[in-house]
Amino acid sequence: MAVFTQILAMRPDFTDADREWLHQLVTDWQVIADLSFADLLLILPMPDGRYVVADQCRPSTVMTLRSEDVVGKEVDRELYGELDAAMRATSIFRSTVMRSIGKSTVCNVYAPVRHEGKTLGLVVRETNMATRESNGRYESESINAGKQLYEMIPRGQFPYHDPVMNQRHNARVADGFIILTVDGIVRYASPNAVSCFRRLGSLTTMQGQYLSEVGTQLLHTNDTFPESLPLVLSGKAAVDSELEANRSAVSMRSLPLYDANGRTGAIVLCRDVTELRRRDVELQTKDATISEIHHRVKNNLQSISALLRLQARKTQSQEVKKELAEAQRRVQTIAMVHEGLSQTADEMVDFDKVISKLLKMSVDLATMSDQRIDIDFDGSFGLMPAQDATPLSLVLTELVTNAVEHGFEGRQQGHILIRAKRTGTHLDIAVEDDGSGIEAEEEHGMAKSSGSGLGTQIINTFVTNDFAGSVHWEPGEQGGTTVIVSINLRAAQAEQN
Repeated sequence: MAVFTQILAMRPDFTDADREWLHQLVTDWQVIADLSFADLLLILPMPDGRYVVADQCRPSTVMTLRSEDVVGKEVDRELYGELDAAMRATSIFRSTVMRSIGKSTVCNVYAPVRHEGKTLGLVVRETNMATRESNGRYESESINAGKQLYEMIPRGQFPYHDPVMNQRHNARVADGFIILTVDGIVRYASPNAVSCFRRLGSLTTMQGQYLSEVGTQLLHTNDTFPESLPLVLSGKAAVDSELEANRSAVSMRSLPLYDANGRTGAIVLCRDVTELRRRDVELQTKDATISEIHHRVKNNLQSISALLRLQARKTQSQEVKKELAEAQRRVQTIAMVHEGLSQTADEMVDFDKVISKLLKMSVDLATMSDQRIDIDFDGSFGLMPAQDATPLSLVLTELVTNAVEHGFEGRQQGHILIRAKRTGTHLDIAVEDDGSGIEAEEEHGMAKSSGSGLGTQIINTFVTNDFAGSVHWEPGEQGGTTVIVSINLRAAQAEQN
């Protein structure tokens, strides 16, 4: 099925500005559909003379006329006559023929989409005539407001040229709307909009009052409020804001209404977001708590590492010193992962930053005083949860330590290259060194961190059991040794699901 961007690509004569204008239109036209109780279709003429539906919008305030998706389909050719006439028009064009969609009688109205002096296409408003029968005040005010927004399309007044919206506001018409006069006086407030302001503590009758006064009366002397709030309450600009009072919060967005002569009033959409804001605060508190836990775990692990270091200094056995140093390095590796987690708002680790520090630390710890071993990285590991980051860190530090201790034994210089290639949850890693080679390393016990084989056990256990992967050693192309690790990130898989 064709998508909007693919259909736009079929019009090479459209400029980037034309495409952006159409994108803005379909991003914001839901409010017109909801207010009008009508389906909307964006129809574009094609170079071959056909008319194609580029996008559609169903109302959330009434039953849609079209349950099926018609994007990408050619319009019935019997409509081409009025489509051609609508394309030539510079204002709203009304069909003189009633049509039937299913069991509904439908009236089509066309709004030419004008941009920089040319007509790009048509927004068709399909109105079920049953929705125009026996309307009350709510329906009449809503339909009239939707009509005014719709009539702004041919004049290039909708979508708005320079909206200062921060994209937080996602209220629908059903959440509540207010109609303002050009002076900012409330002419009509829907029941849900009245409820929003009641939640904020307003007890006054809104109709006939300046919305700016109704809103500011809810604020206390030292209360802070967004700079955009006065613009929203007066309806003078296409902006959104938020009003907090009485331990409640209401998100608002203003949509100025224009005719050919200028601004005539505004629609203000309202949504009670009190519970959402409370959840945001709870999540922030939870994130701060988790971050603090990781910070304390890191500190505790560093304390254990320090105790191991002190114990190593007191022992006289060189073999025990070496074993304690290995234990200290492994504890420090886990501590570094928790340090990375303590600096983020979620449980995801930027593994490229963490592993760079870890492996350089591992090289420094394993290198003799007269050695100089460099380590470089190629590719990216990406973000991953701590459940993956901790064992993978241990695997890589063991491999690097093996390379330094066995591949560069008796050598003063060396180089290690870590290559990483990630495809979704699959990760291929190569640890390459230019050391003495796999045959020489086997003589010393390849991949054994202290001659005991514990390093090899750690690597194999995590790679096979935790990641369902594989690891093998092979001679490097330019000498030295290459270790190939292929794993599947299990926690990352859970994140994607």
